[in-house]
Amino acid sequence: MNKSILFKEIRRIFIFILLAGTIIFGILGCVATENYVESRTQADLVLMGTSDIHHHLTDYDYFQDRETENYGIARTSAIISRIRAENQNTMLFDNGDTIQGNPMGDYIARVKGVEEEIHPVFDIFNYLSYDAMNLGNHEFNYGLEFLSDSIAYANFPIVSTNLYHADKKTHWAEPYVIIDKEIIDTEGNLHTIKVGVMGFVPPNILLWDKNHLEGNVHVKDIIESAQEYAPILDKEADIVIAIPHSGMGSTTGNPDSDNRTYELAKIKGIDAIFFGHSHVTFPDPNSDYYSDNPNINNEKGTIFGVAAVEPNFWGSHLGLINLRIGESDQGGWVVLDSNSEAIPIYDKDNRTHLVDAREDVLERLETVHDETINYIRQEVGQTTSRIHSFFALVRDDPSVQIVNNAQKWYIEKYIQGTEYEIYPVLSAAAPFKAGGRGGAEYYTDIPVGSLAIKNIADLYVYPNTVQAVLLNGAQIQEWLEFSASIFNTIDPNSNERQQLINDSFRSYNFDIIDGLTYEIDVSVDARYNRSGELQGNTHRIINLSFEGNPIVDEQMFIVATNNYRAAGSGGNSPKATGLDGSTIIIQSPDENRQAIINYIIEQGSIDPSADNNWSFKSIDTVSDVYYYSSPLAEPLAESVEEVDYVGTGPEGFAEYKVNF
Repeated sequence: MNKSILFKEIRRIFIFILLAGTIIFGILGCVATENYVESRTQADLVLMGTSDIHHHLTDYDYFQDRETENYGIARTSAIISRIRAENQNTMLFDNGDTIQGNPMGDYIARVKGVEEEIHPVFDIFNYLSYDAMNLGNHEFNYGLEFLSDSIAYANFPIVSTNLYHADKKTHWAEPYVIIDKEIIDTEGNLHTIKVGVMGFVPPNILLWDKNHLEGNVHVKDIIESAQEYAPILDKEADIVIAIPHSGMGSTTGNPDSDNRTYELAKIKGIDAIFFGHSHVTFPDPNSDYYSDNPNINNEKGTIFGVAAVEPNFWGSHLGLINLRIGESDQGGWVVLDSNSEAIPIYDKDNRTHLVDAREDVLERLETVHDETINYIRQEVGQTTSRIHSFFALVRDDPSVQIVNNAQKWYIEKYIQGTEYEIYPVLSAAAPFKAGGRGGAEYYTDIPVGSLAIKNIADLYVYPNTVQAVLLNGAQIQEWLEFSASIFNTIDPNSNERQQLINDSFRSYNFDIIDGLTYEIDVSVDARYNRSGELQGNTHRIINLSFEGNPIVDEQMFIVATNNYRAAGSGGNSPKATGLDGSTIIIQSPDENRQAIINYIIEQGSIDPSADNNWSFKSIDTVSDVYYYSSPLAEPLAESVEEVDYVGTGPEGFAEYKVNF
C-alpha cells in the first residue's frame, strides 16, 4: 500500500473515531442530563380549593327546608380528609363568596351577628385548616363593618391584591402572603418551601354594592394588579398560586369583564390558579367547550400550560391540582408537571351521592343550624295558589309575578307625594331559580298555604336592595331585547330538533317587565349577545304596549328593580338601556326580600297567579322545539298550554316540548 492510500485510510479511521466519540459523548451527555433531572430532589404538592360556597356549610337546603346530597362543605370536607390521608404534602384554599348565599348567611348577618361569636364560615374554615382565602364580590353584600368583624376570626391569611382603601394607596386586605410550607420529598426528606398566594376581587363590586363601598374602597384592574405583583411573588416564593374570584372569561380579552382568568394565566410567574365566580366546572371531561382552543387543555386542566381548576359552587366539587415540583438548578423549586380535576360529591346522571357528610363538621354547626331552621319557619302570610318556577323561561310565571307585584307596591308607596308621582310604575324581575347550571332541583316550588321566611328566600335568593330607574320607551325596548337573548334562534322552516334556551345566558338576567304587554319572536336573531354587545338591527320584542296602547320612544316610566340591575350589571348594554347608574332615582336601604315580606304581611293572603303579560309569537311551522326543566313539573304540564312533557333528560332533568 502506498503512502497516499495509507494516509487516506488513517484519516478516514480517525474521522470515524472522532464522529463516533462525538455521538457517544452526546448520548452520554443526554443520559447524564436525564439522569440529573430524574435524580434531583422532587416532591408532590397537592393543592385543594373551594369556590363560591355561599354559606352552604351543611348538607341542608334552607330554601326548601329539607336535607340535600348535592352540596355543602360538610360533604366536601370528606374529600378533603381523604386527600390529606393519601398525600403527605397538601394545602387548602378558597377563592371567595363565602358568607352570603342562603338563609343561614342572612340569619347570621341580619339577626344573630358576629360580635360575640365566631362566624360559622370561619369556624369551619379554621377547623378544616385552610391555608389562605381570597375575597369574592358577595363578601361585601352585608357591608364592610360586618365583613371586617367576620374575617377577624380567621386563623389563616385573607388576601385581595387589587382591593384598596379609598386613598387608592393602602390595601384593604393583605395584597399577598408568603407561606412557609414544610414538605417531604419523594425520598422521605424534609424541606421548607415558600408558597406565594395572591387573589383578586371583581372590580364591579363598586357597582353591585355601591351603597356600602362608595367612598370607602377602590378596586384596581385584575390583570394590571397581577402584572404588578406576580414578579414580586415570583422572586420571593418558590411556587406562586393565584386564587382569583374570576371566571375563565373571554379568550380575546375584555377589560370590563369580571372573568379574567384566561388572561391571568398568561402572566409570567404564576404556577397554579384556583378560580371561580362563574359557577362552572373546569376541567370538565364531559364538555367540548374548549376543544377548539389550543391554549386550554380540558383534560389535563391547564391554561397556557398553567395548572388551573374551577370547582363549581356550593361545595359541589373540590378543586384539586397535583403539582410535581423539583429543586431548580438556580436554587428554589420549580413546577415540573401538573394535572387538575374537580372532584364531585354528587353524581348528577345517576342521582346518587358520592360521599357522606362528616359528622364532626355537622356537630360544629348543629346550634346555628337549629337556629336557622327556627328562623326560616317564621310565617309571614298565606298563598292561595302554588308558586313555582318550573316553566319560568317559557311562560309568564307566578314566582316572578309575586316579586314584581311586591316591587311595584313598594315603589308606588315610596314616590307618593314626590315629583315622581306623575310617572307610571313598572317592575322588572327575573327567575333566579330556573334549573340551568344550578341543576335539576334548582327551582322554586312553594305549596298552597303558609308562607314563611324560607319561602321568600327561595323566591329571592340575593340580598339586593330595591332601586328604581326613570327610563323612556326606547330604553325599555332595548332592555327587553337584551333579556330575550336567553333564547336561541328557532328556524321556522326546520324539521330538526331545536333547543330553545341558550345555556350560556343566565336566567337571573332574563327580566320580565310587568305593567307592559309584549310578545317575543324567537324566529328572529337576538339583537344582543349575552354580554350586551349589539349583534345586528333585529328586534325580537313586538307589540310592546302600555294599557293597550303601543309605547313610544319618548314615553317615560319608573321601573322598580334592584341595585345590581340599576347600576348596569348583568351585561345588558348600559348605553342603550340606560342601566348605567345615571338613571337611578330611588336607592332604597331595604332589601327586595324585605319588600316582599312586607307586601305579604300587608296583604295577609296573596294570589300570585301570573298575569300573562308576555308570550311567544306564534310559529305554526315548528313542532320539535325542546326545553329542560324539573321532572317534578310533569303533572303540571298537563294543564300548561305552552309545554308538553316528553321524557327524561340529561343530569336528572326532564325534557318538555315547547308549543308555539
